[in-house]
Amino acid sequence: MAESIWFWVGFNAFVLAMLALDLGLLGRKAHVIKVREAAVRSAGWFTLSMMFAAALYFYRGGEASLTFVTGYLIELSLSVDNIFVMVVIFSYFGVPAAYQHRVLFWGILGALVMRGTFIIVGAWLLGEFHFIIYIFGGLLVLTGIRMAVKEEKPFDGEDNPIVKLVRRVLPMSPRYDGKKFFTLENGRRYATPLLLVLVLIEFTDLVFAIDSIPAIFAVTRDPFLVYTSNVFAILGLRSLYFLLAGVIDKFRYLRFGLAFILTFVGVKMLIADQVHIPTPVSLIVVAGGIIASIVASLLIPVDQPDDPEDEDEDADLLPLEQLRKHG
Repeated sequence: MAESIWFWVGFNAFVLAMLALDLGLLGRKAHVIKVREAAVRSAGWFTLSMMFAAALYFYRGGEASLTFVTGYLIELSLSVDNIFVMVVIFSYFGVPAAYQHRVLFWGILGALVMRGTFIIVGAWLLGEFHFIIYIFGGLLVLTGIRMAVKEEKPFDGEDNPIVKLVRRVLPMSPRYDGKKFFTLENGRRYATPLLLVLVLIEFTDLVFAIDSIPAIFAVTRDPFLVYTSNVFAILGLRSLYFLLAGVIDKFRYLRFGLAFILTFVGVKMLIADQVHIPTPVSLIVVAGGIIASIVASLLIPVDQPDDPEDEDEDADLLPLEQLRKHG
């Protein structure tokens, strides 16, 4: 399949048709995407992905189908980490909810081009230089460990190098002009903050692609399966963002699940020449890591800070009275 030009042409024609439908019909009028609409769209993209997996089963067999599903789950789970960053960026710059879909549409269109390029380069490197597999594996293990132990720093747009570069290169307007990326003020063209946010979103995906593309190569070297699993995960990212944006902070243990997945696929690459881990085992490990981190986030209670009023109230009590009060 990877060697047939018609599979590539047909799949990319399908992608372009879906993007045209999204922009031309569903996204023609800027509006706030509610949770119900986002849930329907997310379910639709997931269904299309599983239909594609079923088609692979009939054309290529169970191994190709399982490989696609495993790669799709890896890319989809790693894209959730991307959503964390998107929420912070949109919040920091105060992007109106009605225009966030437009930014995500063009951002994901750019992501498709970037990731397609990364996949071509990655496949070529792995085909020409076998030792690259150890570099990719080591990179994933280090990224997974860093994700698990690194403390998240608050986003500071004023100190961000990408923001500084864009403002230095382009004349910027301090105000939004609807859904436009450029606006006219006193006869001069200015970039709006919406364009600045789009550039940040694109750069963010570039950074995440450095992790996600090697991760999928740990599952398969077939460029077609790598590409299609990436594309389906990216196409569903917009809907997933609007579905999870309001509750993403509740999944506080998700980064540990993602760190586990990155470390696992990194180790798989490092030991590939000595130990073969079957695709079904990889699928179980990846799905188990995601499910375990989500369940832990929902079941383990958040430590509530002590109420200052209670502390002040306790300060007026004698030790014995405090003991009686708190049982």
